[in-house]
Amino acid sequence: MSAKTHPSRPLSFASADPDSAWAIYLTQVDRVAPYLGHLAKWVDSLKRPKRSLIVDVPVEMDDGTVRHFEGFRVQHNLSRGPGKGGIRFHPNVSLDEVMALSAWMTVKTAAVGLPFGGAKGGIRVDPKELSPGELERMTRRYTSEIGIIIGPQRDIPAPDVNTNGQIMAWMMDTYSMNTGHTATGVVTGKPVHLGGSLGRVKAPGRGVFVTGSEAAKRIGLELKGAKVAVQGLGNVGGTAAELFAGAGSTIVAVQDHTGTVVAPEGFDIAEALAVVKREGGIAGYAKNHKGAELIDNEKFWDVEANILIPAALEGQITEARAQRIKAKLVLEGANGPTLPAADDVFEKRGILVVPDVICNAGGVTVSYFEWVQDFSSFFWTEDEINVRLDKIMRDALEHIWTTATQHKIGLRTATFLVACERILMARAERGIYP
Repeated sequence: MSAKTHPSRPLSFASADPDSAWAIYLTQVDRVAPYLGHLAKWVDSLKRPKRSLIVDVPVEMDDGTVRHFEGFRVQHNLSRGPGKGGIRFHPNVSLDEVMALSAWMTVKTAAVGLPFGGAKGGIRVDPKELSPGELERMTRRYTSEIGIIIGPQRDIPAPDVNTNGQIMAWMMDTYSMNTGHTATGVVTGKPVHLGGSLGRVKAPGRGVFVTGSEAAKRIGLELKGAKVAVQGLGNVGGTAAELFAGAGSTIVAVQDHTGTVVAPEGFDIAEALAVVKREGGIAGYAKNHKGAELIDNEKFWDVEANILIPAALEGQITEARAQRIKAKLVLEGANGPTLPAADDVFEKRGILVVPDVICNAGGVTVSYFEWVQDFSSFFWTEDEINVRLDKIMRDALEHIWTTATQHKIGLRTATFLVACERILMARAERGIYP
């Protein structure tokens, strides 16, 4: 989106690509601005990341050569608390993407009422090309480079695409070595025996299920017998698929980076997850399961399903794809999977979208629980975690639904309105330091 098209947008943060992640975020902010009243005075603070750090990450490879990787950490807004957001290792990581993801984290934490701001980070790398030793050395050097802006009360990273508890353990250890004391609260999503929280791994998918279940009730969609299509069968999509199947729904299609498999009579989700873990993707499921078929990837968007769960990467649902989708309910397990033009199509077609900034907020909510538990050195049971998570998610959706009804707006704009009011109220009350 060019500065000519949006003259109010800061030149340094405008994007030439209208479908870029940052441009999508700016469009979402523009759509909520008319509802902000006197707080609109502060809206430009949402369009400028507070701090963007680009770092060089040199790594000595196993063969003795040195490779340089580009790393990022962006703190979008810290008005309501320390930064919170994941670290992703992916070949397509860019400053534009990380800026957008950090901004969505700002909105997400505010939408569910957590005392955090938004941040995000990543390294442009395909981690599958690295040995375990190279991966560890890269992680530790990156942590040391961004160590000047992270900390338990400053900015708390977490796992994201291609990162996990082991990566977080290396980050915690590196930060702790550099500060001279063990600082378990510097990251979340750690192994449980290093101060991690029970329930953290399945929390994002559980949040998708809880918000999806509540939304389904409100539109009269019965989960028992409902057909569900899932894009991405990782922690988010896999857990959501398990929970929907457990509620009596039928998973009829799964797509990931290895291909698209349809099974009209339903997937055996436990076996599908085992295939993904064993073979690295869903494509192999079709080989040994009667009734399952590997189809062209683009046909995924034509599958007959009541519920669609995009739980892969951003920008997946274009305007053209939105015209073809047959689902009545779209649950955004991924960050930014729907382009603004596709949102408009869904609204015209009467398809309800539960947006990412509330739908997949289960992960950051349990990350908050982990952070609190680390500070108190007192840990909760998984049942306690799930009860608290479910209540926060249901209460947040209820408030957002009421806001949408009052203003006659969609759930995405309503979620942004609830979140942006909280963020900008904090900004206004804190004022500007001279």
